[in-house]
Amino acid sequence: MLASAGTRAITRTKWWPVGPSVVVQWMVDNREVSTPDIHEEQVESRYEATVGVGLVIGLQVTLALVSVDRGWTLIGFPGWVWLIPVVPEAALLMALALAEPRHRLEQMGRRRTVALALVGVITAANVLALVALIASLLSAQEKSGGELLLKGATIWGTNVMTFGLLFWEVDRGGPIRRREPDPPPHDFQFPQDENPTLAEGDWHPRLADYVYVSFTNAIAFSPTDAMPLTRRVKTMMLAESAISATTVLLVAARAVNILR
Repeated sequence: MLASAGTRAITRTKWWPVGPSVVVQWMVDNREVSTPDIHEEQVESRYEATVGVGLVIGLQVTLALVSVDRGWTLIGFPGWVWLIPVVPEAALLMALALAEPRHRLEQMGRRRTVALALVGVITAANVLALVALIASLLSAQEKSGGELLLKGATIWGTNVMTFGLLFWEVDRGGPIRRREPDPPPHDFQFPQDENPTLAEGDWHPRLADYVYVSFTNAIAFSPTDAMPLTRRVKTMMLAESAISATTVLLVAARAVNILR
């Protein structure tokens, strides 16, 4: 059975070309998503998400270049060590933005899985960088306030963006699944979900909403407008708050004390 006009089926098999530029998919799970919803998810992935990942890459490349130029180290490692997370970040950028990698992953039903795995690797690398920076602080190797502020800002900014992407991909099965007629239960409850009169009738959270949740959680160390409902997102928010609190209270505070 093929998807009806105006809709496209979510599938785990392969794509069939019909004409020079039209692609139709076999319906496997009997779920359909409207073409505008598919297009909106592509816009979020190709433009909004890639901008966020690009900002993270920019922060880390800037820190690496400045570190190499000024001879900064991280517990004995040279400054270019900050470029290591750029490898999975570049892979994530391609999975989100470029048509060919997206289509290949979608054909295998693995785009969301690959994106989540890459974000997890980036988050783990960021935690390791924070642990290394704390070890550097404890061994009295960090003596420049400006250096510490730049390192702390890079870790904190990466933390906010990666968890924003995680929330976006996890909530109700991801950006496509939550727009289906029968999506999974809510992981987050936004004010618009509780009181539909606060927004337009077809309102649904976009990536910017999840990045905002991530940012406020990293600043306030607690949820603000959107409430976590499931244990998995509560655990994610707990981890993000712990990383943010450690970065702000230890790294940034020490940087201000020795800033000159």
